[in-house]
Amino acid sequence: MSVDQKSWEAAVRHLYEDAYPYDATGPRRHEDWVLDVLALMARVPDPRGWAGLDDAAQDPEREGFPTFPFAVHPPEYIAVRLQEIDRDSAENLLLALTDDRCTLSNLRRFTESEEELRAMARTILARYGDKATYHTNIKMPGHVRGTLDFTSSSWAYSPLSVYTEDCGLIVVTDTEVGMFWNFADY
Repeated sequence: MSVDQKSWEAAVRHLYEDAYPYDATGPRRHEDWVLDVLALMARVPDPRGWAGLDDAAQDPEREGFPTFPFAVHPPEYIAVRLQEIDRDSAENLLLALTDDRCTLSNLRRFTESEEELRAMARTILARYGDKATYHTNIKMPGHVRGTLDFTSSSWAYSPLSVYTEDCGLIVVTDTEVGMFWNFADY
């Protein structure tokens, strides 16, 4: 499945308009893609010029702190906090990120059916192709390696931001790195 800019931007905007998101894509320039994640946190431009969402971009707290709301960490700190997940889990995670509690229970607020919302998540993932890898800072007790269940809220995470909670998905290809992140401060 290929995707065009208009469809991809519409899916991102619709799914995350009520979240506190950071959804962006940057170029992949390093073999160690975590270095590209750091550049993305500092807001490197999208290599295709496609629009993401960045609710913190205009936040006054960001002044002098280009990675806000992400905390400044070395690559080693970030690398050990991420685990690889499979594509189905990545699709579920994109839907869970519409809720600051990172569950699928928030899907009821949408007027679209769950299948229509899943089609939007697949549109987002289509940009990155079939050879992408998926990574998250979420860990769930008793999960099978690579597969996560977002029907409950029994999860833990390794925060990467200045907020009390954040969760997200990193998509890695040979040429791009995408980040889909949501923040909460309880």
